[in-house]
Amino acid sequence: MRDYKWLHEYCLNRFGSAAELEAHLPVPKTPAQLRKISDDRYLSTLALRVFRAGLKHSVVDGKWPAFEQVFFGFDPEKVVLMGAEHLERLMQDARIIRHLGKLKSVPRNAQMILDIEQEKGSFGAFIADWPVTDIVGLWKYLSKHGHQLGGLSAPRFLRMVGKDTFVPSDDVVAALNAQKIVDKAPTSLRDLATVQGAFNQWHAESGRPMCQLSMMLAYTVNH
Repeated sequence: MRDYKWLHEYCLNRFGSAAELEAHLPVPKTPAQLRKISDDRYLSTLALRVFRAGLKHSVVDGKWPAFEQVFFGFDPEKVVLMGAEHLERLMQDARIIRHLGKLKSVPRNAQMILDIEQEKGSFGAFIADWPVTDIVGLWKYLSKHGHQLGGLSAPRFLRMVGKDTFVPSDDVVAALNAQKIVDKAPTSLRDLATVQGAFNQWHAESGRPMCQLSMMLAYTVNH
């Protein structure tokens, strides 16, 4: 694999200046900021990510005020009490996207948040304290204990809330392939560990957040 110096120089050449490059890179939230996000906002974003998967984002986003209403502002304590009959009634509500599997995921993910809150004090503290040098471990935790959070949903949810993470998008996977780090999208524990190791090396060399390294890597793929 190439070192961070190469990655930085490639991106500088693409954008022409350091200032222009920085303007195109995301900035993650600090641990303190992540702790301040309330559990209902985390649940709302989790649900938003689940409903966006496979659907046009603008359509989902346009209906989100109605989702906020029918799910009681995504208060986990209230949502977790929603039973099968309640969800069946929501399937008749034309204001929202009527997908039973995705609707069922909301109270289940509310339960995950409440379980973590009981153990860690708050879901925000749990997210904030997870080390970025094992961010794939957080993906796996959310996928295992949550619902409809497989594939890219866990890393994309973390990116949405501002937790520092890389995302193995098509461009990032193509760049990793070009550097012979992995030969396909990382799904196995071995490949995920290999990719995490590569990002940890660039992180150590540069001090940059994982989300910026991910974006810079994507920029090395020519379209």
